[in-house]
Amino acid sequence: MATSFVCSRVIELLTAYSKNPSVKIRNQLVQLNIGLVRKIAYRVSQQCAEPYEDLEQIGYLGLIHAIERFKLNQGCAFSSFAVPYIRGEMLHFLRDKGSTIKIPRRWQELQKEGQRVRKELAETLGRLPKDAEMAAALQVSVQEWRESKMAVQNRLPLSLDATVGQMLDYPVTLGETLPDSRYYAQQNLEEDRQQLQGALGQLEEKTQAAIEFVYLRELPRKEAAHRIGVSPMTVTRRLQRGIEQLVSILQAQNPEPVAS
Repeated sequence: MATSFVCSRVIELLTAYSKNPSVKIRNQLVQLNIGLVRKIAYRVSQQCAEPYEDLEQIGYLGLIHAIERFKLNQGCAFSSFAVPYIRGEMLHFLRDKGSTIKIPRRWQELQKEGQRVRKELAETLGRLPKDAEMAAALQVSVQEWRESKMAVQNRLPLSLDATVGQMLDYPVTLGETLPDSRYYAQQNLEEDRQQLQGALGQLEEKTQAAIEFVYLRELPRKEAAHRIGVSPMTVTRRLQRGIEQLVSILQAQNPEPVAS
């Protein structure tokens, strides 16, 4: 019941925002979708070393982008539309930050000394030393040793096949967490598809069927006419009229910017 109310409220606010965008309405939408951002931030935080809180804050930027770009006639739930924006913003943040990490000089020196100590302890113990043994030999805390080790490891180039997390019994690789050049293209294509689907839904039923059979399923016009129950000439007229209506609807949804 509560979920149904939230969904109805989201639709109500999105409708109001489309008519009169305001910071107040946008903030209300953000509040209603906090759970979605937190859920994605938690999942991503399990795959990297970044704090959950930082990822959550970045996720709100993606949520705002989704609010600004969502159109009610796209034929999908807002949450489904928003997920790629939220997750994409987090992954973009991780990619950018990963290339600018600077390691404190003390940690660099600690790791350099650690290489010598590890070799000595390995010879003495007959095995690789544990973190606690390394920290004791270097006279630092276990936490500082682990942090310095992690910092150096994060600077090393990784294979895209390197495992960086686990989802149930499925290992998550580094390549799967990084958006490639196709990510944003696919996202834009999905938006276009949803927008076209929404515009098709505004057409008269037989006109919509004619466009779907001929252009989407690539059926001959004679076959389309048989399925719809009209003549092939009527199908041709409905196609012409339907395309004109689609162009008009899509242009109204995406007006060209006025040159200043």
